Amino acid sequence: MIHLTADSANGLFTAACTAVLEQGRIVKPRGMATTEVIGTHLTLTEPRRRLVSLPPVRILNAAFAAAEATWILSGSDDGWIYTYNQQMARYADDGVLRGAYGPRMRAWRPGHDQLDHVRRTLLEDPDSRRALIQLYDPDRDIPHHSDVPCTLGYRFYLRDGLLEMHTTMRSQDLWLGFCYDIFTATVLHELMAHWIGAGLGHYHHHVDSLHLYDTNLPAAQTLPEAPAPSQQMQALTVAWEDFDPLLDSITSGHMPEGAWGDFAHVMRSYRIWKGGDRTDARRMVADPHGVLSQGLAGWYAQLSRRAA
Repeated sequence: MIHLTADSANGLFTAACTAVLEQGRIVKPRGMATTEVIGTHLTLTEPRRRLVSLPPVRILNAAFAAAEATWILSGSDDGWIYTYNQQMARYADDGVLRGAYGPRMRAWRPGHDQLDHVRRTLLEDPDSRRALIQLYDPDRDIPHHSDVPCTLGYRFYLRDGLLEMHTTMRSQDLWLGFCYDIFTATVLHELMAHWIGAGLGHYHHHVDSLHLYDTNLPAAQTLPEAPAPSQQMQALTVAWEDFDPLLDSITSGHMPEGAWGDFAHVMRSYRIWKGGDRTDARRMVADPHGVLSQGLAGWYAQLSRRAA
């Protein structure tokens, strides 16, 4: 078992890439060559430092990070997410991602909101060991379809006034998937801590198969040995009863105040970019509203370099 700890997503991502490069072995599931390690426990001690940003080697589409978190936490499997990442549509069946986390989290069955279950469980019994969200479902996932969840589930433990969160994954594409998964998971972690009135403890990411595809190995080998830490995002606060209306508002294009405004801001900017008005999209993030706006400006710069 590999154990890695860092205070920011930049450090954790870099350490994980180094571990896979140094200790991984080649396997070819479905004929695709990967370098893999089995059994990794990654700990992020400051979950609000959640955005990987390591230019020029690894830059995230911050608009997709914001959009995916909004999409999942709202319980959606709607196709609007493809605006922010067209590659996701490749795994859809009849236009729908059958493994989408949101419906499983918010409506496993009608009226069964696992997010609310965790919140209520910890409010009623702070020492509970039953605060969990299950995502993998044999009834849905053993029949063949294109999208099977990599994340098995989330667990939450309130100890000494701090909320710890654990994620377990059967499989993790380190280069592409990890950076976005840890973003969404730590947003969930921070929100749950707020809803139950707890401090924000460590975030734990358990991965069975942690791997790099061959196409990403050259870039992974150029990551800095001592990366600058990820910037700390503003605190995300919203009352539970206002949470779903807030997410609906962001999805509809409205601009809330505070840290959530940065989510809405980058999502709107990227829609403008995709619509072809690159000048206005860049202008929107030229004076950053937060960590996400600054990250999206870097993403635009990278897209422009690729086009040139």
